[in-house]
Amino acid sequence: MPDVVSDLHSIGELARASGLTVSALRFYDSAGVLAPALVDPVTGYRWYTDEQIGPARLVAGLRRVGMPVPEIAAAVRAEPAEVHRLLDAHLRRLVDGLADARREIVRLRALVDPAPPTVTTLHLSPAELAAALDAVRFAVGVDPELPALSGVLLDVEPDGVRLVATDRHRLALARAGAAVDGPPARVLVPVDLVDRLRLLLDTADARPVRLTVAGVDLGAEVAGRTLTGTALPYDFPDYRRLLREAVGERPAAHRIPVDVVALRAALRDPAAPTLAREYAGTPLAVSVLGLDDSGSLRLLHPTELSTADPAADPAAEPGGGLRFGVNGEYLLDALDAAGGPQLVLEVDGPIAPLAVRRPNDEDTFSVLMPIRL
Repeated sequence: MPDVVSDLHSIGELARASGLTVSALRFYDSAGVLAPALVDPVTGYRWYTDEQIGPARLVAGLRRVGMPVPEIAAAVRAEPAEVHRLLDAHLRRLVDGLADARREIVRLRALVDPAPPTVTTLHLSPAELAAALDAVRFAVGVDPELPALSGVLLDVEPDGVRLVATDRHRLALARAGAAVDGPPARVLVPVDLVDRLRLLLDTADARPVRLTVAGVDLGAEVAGRTLTGTALPYDFPDYRRLLREAVGERPAAHRIPVDVVALRAALRDPAAPTLAREYAGTPLAVSVLGLDDSGSLRLLHPTELSTADPAADPAAEPGGGLRFGVNGEYLLDALDAAGGPQLVLEVDGPIAPLAVRRPNDEDTFSVLMPIRL
């Protein structure tokens, strides 16, 4: 033992060399992150090699920036490219967390020293507002335990308003141009007020709709009719972060043209093939989509699903083996909300979120969560 130990470093020596405390090294040993090269069976002393100094320094740095322990463990064993990916993902979390903290601090300052509400007024085309509402209404949440998802977010920008709705399983966005008078505003509109507003909109009427946001007070003037309401007192999720997590900022790996009429008919066919799955203890019929030899989207029958991994030999299957499962009813909602006979489905892979887009429209689309096959 003495000859072996002479070539090793004690836990105290590694602590000084790495910047980790002795107690931290013991913790990372018990967590399976950085195990000693040798433990004396009599004294229990831990001993480390020269090669473990670098990983220990990496652990110390990752600990300082608050990376979760499972990701630290992965980084210690990963190739450099994967470590860079983990660092990028953690940095995005830190940036998003800082943005959330800043918003919360602004809210807290307003509670401590409330200021008179600012007023923002928008004038919009009835047709454009109606189209935007139709594009997002289907994704409003109905879970009473998630009241922050029970409305439509109006995110007022200098030249228009972005409308957003989500129920966690799908996310829908649309935008309407507007003449805006006043500062930017974010307000969560109750779904009943959204529905009443939509009923008043006549897409053939050229007279603009006047929307007013004054703190939590909401107003709408439509063709001589007036609606009033109160914004929901909940913080809507950061939809920009949700988008980055769902579809990222780079082009999708696959952009598939969708014949909406044909796909809608196939999904609504009572004999449409589905795959039986279970979600949260509830049976779920999954529609499986894939590509035919020409690259067109089609419904797959469960018997066509090979037990082999299509990635092993993608050329052996039509469409290169790309296939993914979705809630067919959710997909129908997205198709109906988007409108038009031709759409584009964007997807990166079988377990990546799907984006349903209108051709040449970057502002109106929906994102559906896939179902693992």
